[in-house]
Amino acid sequence: MKNYFLILSTLFACNLVQAQSTKINFTEYDLPNGLHVILHEDHSTPIVAVTVLYHVGSKNEDPARTGFAHFFEHLMFEGSDNIKRGEFMKTVQSAGGQLNANTSFDRTFYYEVLPSNQLELGLWLESERMLHSKIDSLGVETQRKVVKEELKQRNENTPYGSIVNEMFGHAYKVHPYRWTPGGSPEYINKAAISEFVDFYKTFYVPNNATLSIAGDINPRQAKLFIEKYFTDIPKGAKQIIRPSFLEPVKTAEIRDTVYDNIQLPAVVMGYHTPAQGTPDYYAVKMLTTLLSQGKSSRMQKAIVDKLQKAVYVGAFPFSLEDPGLALIFGITNMGVAPADLEESMNNQFDKVKRQVITDTEFQKLRIQIESEIVSDNTRMVGIAENLANYQVYFKDANLINTEINRYMDVTPEDIQKAAQKYLIKENRVVLYYLPKSAKK
Repeated sequence: MKNYFLILSTLFACNLVQAQSTKINFTEYDLPNGLHVILHEDHSTPIVAVTVLYHVGSKNEDPARTGFAHFFEHLMFEGSDNIKRGEFMKTVQSAGGQLNANTSFDRTFYYEVLPSNQLELGLWLESERMLHSKIDSLGVETQRKVVKEELKQRNENTPYGSIVNEMFGHAYKVHPYRWTPGGSPEYINKAAISEFVDFYKTFYVPNNATLSIAGDINPRQAKLFIEKYFTDIPKGAKQIIRPSFLEPVKTAEIRDTVYDNIQLPAVVMGYHTPAQGTPDYYAVKMLTTLLSQGKSSRMQKAIVDKLQKAVYVGAFPFSLEDPGLALIFGITNMGVAPADLEESMNNQFDKVKRQVITDTEFQKLRIQIESEIVSDNTRMVGIAENLANYQVYFKDANLINTEINRYMDVTPEDIQKAAQKYLIKENRVVLYYLPKSAKK
């Protein structure tokens, strides 16, 4: 057995060297209007990912108008002065491409993946989105209905669908992470057209955006296209305000019960964790991977397989610009009380605090982390997004090549210290999710 793990460790070291040697090369520069541009040339497949990341998420919203960032993710596909309503998606699909967008607490991200000979089309579409998006009563009313239905399906009609909303609402009292990107349909209903226009002119500007392109491109030609479509877009004139305060340190556990349309109860825990990029963040990420990533993870083996206290367990850290949360939860097995499941989860946390993980577990953990990082960069759109994320959050796009070293610097003792520091009752919210039929 020792020989097996020696071989495994050797293979891991070789894989790590190979992964690091496959460097992702890129160039970057700024336009006079503040737009940051990143270009990655890769001729392995005849496709190109054209992406734009706007540094605006739900944490930038007015507390009385939550949901704007997510709403704009939908609204920005309505069309522009030069793209007829509903034609944005059709234009991309007709060119053999695909497109999508996503919104988080911290940013909004748009992309098109196109045949490489359609690079200019993708750049024109994104320049239209940035300069000429159609914001009128018809588009706003259409998307109001779409967003409200989406939120209803996610939060009310999906079992356990409100977990993130409930957890962040309980965990944060000051910081704007207290509301989630979905926001409130009530506020979207109240908002006037002028408020949507103001949001657009404030945040959808070149000096708040990163244009990241990855794929089968000629960088010189790409720069000419970028100059053609983006140089004349004016720099935003409005002040972009970002939260500068942090959530106060918690000194007491918060507990509550949520009644939901579910059959099996759940125990949901949220632990406050450090912001992404900090040394403790990497230790916490490896800690949650140790607890729940894969069939041989600690919680899976002990709580699901051996004790059969749960049908599912999970631990997921939210990678956020400001200090965030690690969400750890389990869905009880039939006939198991939430308190019993919670005790089993606490036992696993205590075990990590008491004992440094074994060398075997540690090497496996490093392999898992490496595999995850490499996997994130297997698609052109993933590379473009990661380059943009690293630039926006850390002003260092080259972290796409070097962040793995930060994980490899984490020691077994660092993981133990992270458990001792963050997995404490004073630092957490505990929610019991119970079936509505259990409500008295």
